[in-house]
Amino acid sequence: MNVLVRLSRPWFAALAFAFAAVVAVAAPNFPALTGRVVDQAGVLSSGVQASLTARLADLEQKSSIQLVVATVSSLEGVEVEPYANDLFRAWKLGEAQKNNGVLLLVAPHEHKVRIEVGYGLEGTLTDAVSKIIIVNAITPRFKANDFDGGVTRGVDDIITTLTTDASEWQSKPDFRSQHAAQNNNSALPLVFFFAIILLIIVSNARRGGGYRSSSVVPWVVGSSAWRGSDSSGGGGSGGDSFSGGGGSSGGGGASGGW
Repeated sequence: MNVLVRLSRPWFAALAFAFAAVVAVAAPNFPALTGRVVDQAGVLSSGVQASLTARLADLEQKSSIQLVVATVSSLEGVEVEPYANDLFRAWKLGEAQKNNGVLLLVAPHEHKVRIEVGYGLEGTLTDAVSKIIIVNAITPRFKANDFDGGVTRGVDDIITTLTTDASEWQSKPDFRSQHAAQNNNSALPLVFFFAIILLIIVSNARRGGGYRSSSVVPWVVGSSAWRGSDSSGGGGSGGDSFSGGGGSSGGGGASGGW
């Protein structure tokens, strides 16, 4: 028995080292948090960026809610949900105690958009409401190649949802119809999710590649789906020294495409 233990230790250490190396290589190359608007994809005009930055700063000053807009040049082969969740957690949006951050992520190359919501705001900016904002306000404008208009309208609706009495906007006919449609949708079964993860691992193992999302590895070893891994990064490198406040997200929100 002692011999087996002695023999297993070097193998265990080697496997742990290899595992850590794979995770480091597989993590997406996230853009730096340089401000309240990070336009890595270069699809927003300077005027819209300035206008959004002022509105988002005003929102945080008045409510402490930290809403950030980000466009990325590529999702690097990762699905938009885990990418957005990992980016949110890397940037640590929202206050640590309130977890009141929101990320509006746009990936023009993949035609994907995601509203990622911090734990503390999930009861207000729900998954259903986030989906309605994407379908009604954002993607129709993106389809017309109007990224300025889509992002601006999306931010408007997010801020309205977070700062206005829900009864005022829930009474609108278009909201009621969309909300009813969303309530008819059910979550993917856990068994199906397990099957997808298994297929990804097997497929990559066969071709000698690695899955490029940092969220898969911690999920396999025990984290909840879409929660990703906590990152030590979180400060901005821009001239305004903007940074996250230590908040986190558990995968609340919604995604869409165009």
